[in-house]
Amino acid sequence: MALPGLVGFTHALADAGLDIGTDRTAAFLTAVSEVDVADRDQLYWAGRVTLCREPDEIAGYDAVFARWFHGERQAQGAVRRSTPRFATLTPETSGSDTDDDDDTSVLRQIGASDSEVLRNRDMSGLDQTEREHLAELFALLRPAPPTRRSLRRRPSRRGALDQRRTFRAMFGTGGEPVRLERRSRSHRPRRVVLLIDVSGSMEPYSDALLRFAHAVARRTPGMVEAFTLGTRLTRVSRQLRQRDPARALPAAANAVPDYAGGTRLGETLRVFLDRWGQRGLARSAIVVLFSDGWERGDPALLGEQVARLRRLAHAVLWVNPHAGRDGYAPIQSGIAAALPHVDRLLAGHSLATLEELLGAMRDARRT
Repeated sequence: MALPGLVGFTHALADAGLDIGTDRTAAFLTAVSEVDVADRDQLYWAGRVTLCREPDEIAGYDAVFARWFHGERQAQGAVRRSTPRFATLTPETSGSDTDDDDDTSVLRQIGASDSEVLRNRDMSGLDQTEREHLAELFALLRPAPPTRRSLRRRPSRRGALDQRRTFRAMFGTGGEPVRLERRSRSHRPRRVVLLIDVSGSMEPYSDALLRFAHAVARRTPGMVEAFTLGTRLTRVSRQLRQRDPARALPAAANAVPDYAGGTRLGETLRVFLDRWGQRGLARSAIVVLFSDGWERGDPALLGEQVARLRRLAHAVLWVNPHAGRDGYAPIQSGIAAALPHVDRLLAGHSLATLEELLGAMRDARRT
């Protein structure tokens, strides 16, 4: 069966309420590659064991499977998903008409095992075909945003006693407290700030990192801010909030005047803090800085600005694509100066490591 049909099935499961992430999708595709997809029973169990992790998910899985693989999905009124289109930061002008081609030919039928291998490949060594397939995998990301406790309280089954609502209910029961009403604090998305180094040394990763930023911004548009760092600071939040990556990525690329240029991390970070961070954008936020740490400016200035950022933010994460390589040591002048003020140093060279970053953002705790 074609990859788009299988991936569409996982989308339908997610719409039905199942928690389907890229890990489950990759496991499902790997399992499908080992069975006879023409046999519905084998296909059913390949999905059942990889996509269902809780007993209460089985009923929803059975219903979606029956609609999707027995030709009933249109009769059930299921929403037909349009085929996603993909773009790169530096689109080729070879006369291709891919911008106007919305059919399934854009999605190549690459084996499920290849998808799992691609998730762990270093993005700097991919060819054009692999980069396009990686873009398809980025489209499957459904990042869970980090949250914070709100000051407001809402009705809840557990929590502190809500005296006002309890007394109000007693008017209808003759003054008897038949039921004690309770309330607890709700949770709201926490602001996320993504600072992406687009200098020449980071060029092999820039496209994928901006695509990652687009996936995060698309999830909670009002709570995600994205900036590019190079010889100057550029805000690309508005461009990345567009839902269609075929429009968002080129718009972000056109807004960056110093793409693949030099690096002045300390100066650009100071501009960010003076203009946006100190005024509230970085306060209590999860700040993620994507850079390899090569600094042309004063490393001491970078260390001072990261320390300043740390005092404002809830957590500061540094993502270095080279940190995932064997024998890596943070000896570059920039990262060596900033590391004492960073909560965690993470690798970001592959899709799998970026998925780990999503977990680190969600679970970040201020120390």
